[in-house]
Amino acid sequence: MTAIASDSLLLGYAGERPITLPLKFGNRHGLVAGAAVTGKTVSILRLVEGFSKAGVPVVIADVKGDVAGVGMAGAMSPKLQARIEALNLADFPLAALPVAFWDLFGTHGHPLRTTVSEIGPTLLSRILELSD
Repeated sequence: MTAIASDSLLLGYAGERPITLPLKFGNRHGLVAGAAVTGKTVSILRLVEGFSKAGVPVVIADVKGDVAGVGMAGAMSPKLQARIEALNLADFPLAALPVAFWDLFGTHGHPLRTTVSEIGPTLLSRILELSD
């Protein structure tokens, strides 16, 4: 595999060729869109991990809790070990990233201050688990 420049994020591979994002271009908003099970969450996690390791603060709105696991170190499994070997990755770290959760209710994380009018009726109904 080709070495990755320290000023770039590795996003994935196209065959043997690495797909990278130079950090200098990671200074804008982004959108990851696609059909179900096409790798959106994994793509976002790669970006979050890369930016965090480069010292760039990242803010994610994660209503479903899909990316909450980045705050915990991974665990080695036979399937993961086989994948690491297949990709010929050396020194694969299973490290946690620094995470601060903002919590609308202030019970499971940093309190998020807002008003009912700022939340809006749709989000408020989801928070309160209201039906139509």
